[in-house]
Amino acid sequence: PVPHLLAGLPFTAHMTAHILVVAVAAPLVAWGLAETRLDPVRLGPATLLSPIPASMVELVAVWAWHAPALHEAARLSTAAFLAEQATFLAAGLLLWAAILGGRPEARAARHLAGTAALVFTSIHMTLLGALFALAPRAFYAHEDGHAGAQPLFDLQLGGAVMLVVGGAA
Repeated sequence: PVPHLLAGLPFTAHMTAHILVVAVAAPLVAWGLAETRLDPVRLGPATLLSPIPASMVELVAVWAWHAPALHEAARLSTAAFLAEQATFLAAGLLLWAAILGGRPEARAARHLAGTAALVFTSIHMTLLGALFALAPRAFYAHEDGHAGAQPLFDLQLGGAVMLVVGGAA
């Protein structure tokens, strides 16, 4: 298979793409859809489209794609990379729609649950970012100094990006 655009770039670039999808694109799309006829919360099952279950779906998506085998596939295959980013966008959209969407009369309850879901999300993202930022060795087989970066430093810098940008979001 032909590698995609990010295949030769450092881990930090790959992590930045993740953060842009999860912490920028997903909340903006959810905000744009909130309280419209396309609001996912109004269209889908209430049990899945509430903040706490949505945060659990997002947790599984994020951690699964950072497992070495899936991460490696996403680094080397355009199809896997697109599947990864689509999963991140869908999970992030689910979470943010569950927090921002729904009927106005239920907004106060959703915001309280949404706050809890975002705290939970922040905790697990911080843990993953810290795992990378404080790693004593590189985790992924492809980290062989792409684009001149040292593999361990690149992993740690990617973790710092996740901590700072992901935490701020």
